[in-house]
Amino acid sequence: MQPTARLAPSPTGLLHVGHARSFLLAWWSARSRDGRVLLRLEDLDATRVREDLVEACLEDLRWLGMDWDGEPLLQSSRAQELRSSAEELLAKGLAYPCVCTRAEVRDAITAPHGSEDQVRYPGTCRGLFSSTERAREESGREPALRFLTPDAVVSVHDLISGEVDLHPHRDLGDFPITSRDGQVAYHLAVVLDDAHQGVTEVLRGDDLLASCGPQAALQDALGLARPDWVHVPLVTDANGQRLAKRTDGLSLLALRDAGVDPEHLIRWLAITCGLPDLGPITPQGAVSAYRLDLLPRTPLMLEHDLVDRLARGELPGSPVA
Repeated sequence: MQPTARLAPSPTGLLHVGHARSFLLAWWSARSRDGRVLLRLEDLDATRVREDLVEACLEDLRWLGMDWDGEPLLQSSRAQELRSSAEELLAKGLAYPCVCTRAEVRDAITAPHGSEDQVRYPGTCRGLFSSTERAREESGREPALRFLTPDAVVSVHDLISGEVDLHPHRDLGDFPITSRDGQVAYHLAVVLDDAHQGVTEVLRGDDLLASCGPQAALQDALGLARPDWVHVPLVTDANGQRLAKRTDGLSLLALRDAGVDPEHLIRWLAITCGLPDLGPITPQGAVSAYRLDLLPRTPLMLEHDLVDRLARGELPGSPVA
């Protein structure tokens, strides 16, 4: 079957070297099998999305020499359809209204689970309200919607990690599918948009492997097919820390401003993915050499002088190129 991959940047910050590597891998994986590549801009988070960063994402991808099939999809253009699916889960008894604030969720447990941004919901509002209207009337707050997460192991298959058993109920509890302002939450939006676009392969960093748990649970509840998941080792900074969008010194814009040749950057990134040294090259030029089994299974740690070396036409990790 012809694969369909997607590039799904979120315009909440500048794209960096780690994004470039993951996007290239997703692009090569699909193009090497005559597949399609779709572009989706995940712009639902109105509090963080900036309009100028939408164009910046497109400019970065074009600078890398990447293309995609069809017009880019703005996730926000499907906000109403996404909300309708959340309401459908509520109507089927697979979700419920919740009026808890983030602070109340944190205060209800002894310690965050996983990270400061991810805590397990203790089920405070589960079964408490008969409808969103009653939740609104009784609490005086606008309710969010939470998915009634099955208390069961969810087994998923990853093309790198193999069979993985996840337990979203244990790890997250009943996770939100909409926020209190009505915005559809990440897990539900991703699942619905992938199904809408016909995505069959999702390649992303292995820090998102745990996201397969809630996403697979939603796919099962909605009767949606699961894509092939491929979670690749992360790119880290010189201290071994995961790159963040605030790492502006390693952004593609910083590389461009430093005079880095994009074909030299592609050359180096291809080598880090296990491909042979093909010299300065476009993404298209490396398609025939791509194989997932060549990809190193350890994180890629960047050097302190990465940008300077690339700008001088050198290959980081080796003597002068």
